[in-house]
Amino acid sequence: MAPVKAMGAVPAAFAAPGPLVIGGRPAAEWAAEGDTPLFVYDLGMVAARAAALRAALPGVDIHYAIKANPLPAMVAAVAPWFDGLDVASDGELAIALGAKPAAAISFAGPGKRVEELEAAIRAGATINLESVGEADRALAAGGRLGITPRLAVRVNPDFELRGSGMKMGGRASPFGIDVDEAPGVVRRLRAAGADWRGWHIFAGSQSLDSAAIIETQAATIALAARLSDQVGAAPPLVNLGGGFGIPYFAGDRAIDLPAIGDALASALAARPAILAPSRFAIELGRYIVGECGVYLTRVIERKVSRGETFLVVDGGLHHQLAASGNFGTVVKRNYPVAVATAAAEAPTETVSVVGCLCTPLDRLADRVTLPVAAPGDLIAVFMAGAYGLSASPSGFLGHRLPAELLAYATRS
Repeated sequence: MAPVKAMGAVPAAFAAPGPLVIGGRPAAEWAAEGDTPLFVYDLGMVAARAAALRAALPGVDIHYAIKANPLPAMVAAVAPWFDGLDVASDGELAIALGAKPAAAISFAGPGKRVEELEAAIRAGATINLESVGEADRALAAGGRLGITPRLAVRVNPDFELRGSGMKMGGRASPFGIDVDEAPGVVRRLRAAGADWRGWHIFAGSQSLDSAAIIETQAATIALAARLSDQVGAAPPLVNLGGGFGIPYFAGDRAIDLPAIGDALASALAARPAILAPSRFAIELGRYIVGECGVYLTRVIERKVSRGETFLVVDGGLHHQLAASGNFGTVVKRNYPVAVATAAAEAPTETVSVVGCLCTPLDRLADRVTLPVAAPGDLIAVFMAGAYGLSASPSGFLGHRLPAELLAYATRS
């Protein structure tokens, strides 16, 4: 018999015994409304996360990076809770403009087309420049349009965020302008009459190491001060990046947000004089929405093969690539999953939850302990609020798109 594998912890908001409840309604009601498979996003959890960030980071702007979940209804619902929206394409720009004024939107990404630069300049959004060539193209676009472009410089820092899932600094990178080039680019922007909006310094993402986040934020402030001294001007805004991770897997522990906030407050209070008039921002995506989402998929077949039990469901990696272990992970580890329709004291068994696609990669849970399930029961995959449908190969094999539903809640 193959060994049982651990899975991550179900988020506390969903961990009550018995049938799963999302936003005050049983999972079965959501499935009846949207059919299966579908995503349900609990906005009450996003509101609570926004409030926690405000409490821990007073005086710091909080931006939502909509790449984590660009569903237009989601963006519109959460935008009032945050100071800015960060986008990475003209499609995301259009979504953001429906929810926030252009002055609160920044546009990052290493391969912006000229048409995208022009769209951002016309709208009045800030472009985070990723290369010297992009700086040239943005200045030229502003000249053609007769509009002063709002331009920030994304810096490829000379350090990385320790323990991050994606390291984005301290090495050769397509992201950002290298530290030694960045001051010269800003001097050129200012000389050309552009509206220089500051620095964007992003060293990594998905870190659960609070001490590393604290260390990186202090290093980012010091780097911003050093670069600003070389430019001879204070940046209007320093975007400190994000990097706050969420606990997907067994053994993961949530970050200590109050400790991070206290350390950042101390670092900002002691910041060099050149940064005295500057505002500071934190850019977060998965930390804001990752835990609020549940992917619901229905058991189609219960199959036993050579002593192993498989629950074949109507969803799969075409909607939840990350949960299948095929999005940025080297070793397959299990997201938290549950039988959403199971009673509190239901007997359990060891099963694998597999999708409906014609590939052995389509495995949403590998040899986990779950309540006994039968065709018609619902499987819930948690941590599905970020990098779910929009980060998955939804066109693979031509299956229909799942519904995405919002569980509305009033912000407290």
